[in-house]
Amino acid sequence: MCRLSIVIPALNDAAALSRALPLLQPVRRAGHEIVLVDGGSRDGTPEIAGGLVDAVLSAPRGRAYQMNAGAAIAGGDVLLFLHADTRLPDDVAERVCAAMCSPQVVWGRFDVRLSGRQWWARMIEVAMNLRSRVTGIATGDQAIFVRRGVFSHLGGFPELPLMEDIALSRRLKRVAWPACLRARVTTSSRRWERQGWFKTVLLMWRLRLAFALGVAPAKLVHAYYPQQQDESGRRSC
Repeated sequence: MCRLSIVIPALNDAAALSRALPLLQPVRRAGHEIVLVDGGSRDGTPEIAGGLVDAVLSAPRGRAYQMNAGAAIAGGDVLLFLHADTRLPDDVAERVCAAMCSPQVVWGRFDVRLSGRQWWARMIEVAMNLRSRVTGIATGDQAIFVRRGVFSHLGGFPELPLMEDIALSRRLKRVAWPACLRARVTTSSRRWERQGWFKTVLLMWRLRLAFALGVAPAKLVHAYYPQQQDESGRRSC
């Protein structure tokens, strides 16, 4: 048996959460918990959560800060970090707990599916899942889960303005290879649709390469959010 704590960082995500949180209620009824961490929303995000989560708290804006704050008060022995625009499979708790039955498994992630129906969405998601499976690196869109004790021992997410998921994956990979679940989470493809899929893929490759070469995330964040950084608050690549 294991108990999940689903930690959701949010910033002006009222619309997405009004659709997502009702779908997570069976998970709560099964004894798991949901923690929402708001980064200073102005659209009523905390109020939308209402009785649909077990705890709502505020933290400095930035996914790393928010997820660390949520993990600090979480009561579950397994933490699952979920983006507001990502949908989990209905049997998420069963799948995570089954993976965690093995003491060798300390963390993992799901395969991802993009919400768009275009041909390029299928191509991108296949590449994302294959890359993650080969490298052992996961992104926040893949709903990273980890034993709480291991997460605490490693100091949580590095408090970076960007690439915090990549940085944590690197730390976790030194402890153990991730459980790469083939069940899929569905995440929004709006960034690719808005900015163009080819341009977005090139940008993400460039940013990941720069990060691997030691460029500070504080410099990269301006390229990832050239104009809407203050409004979106999204911190993943």
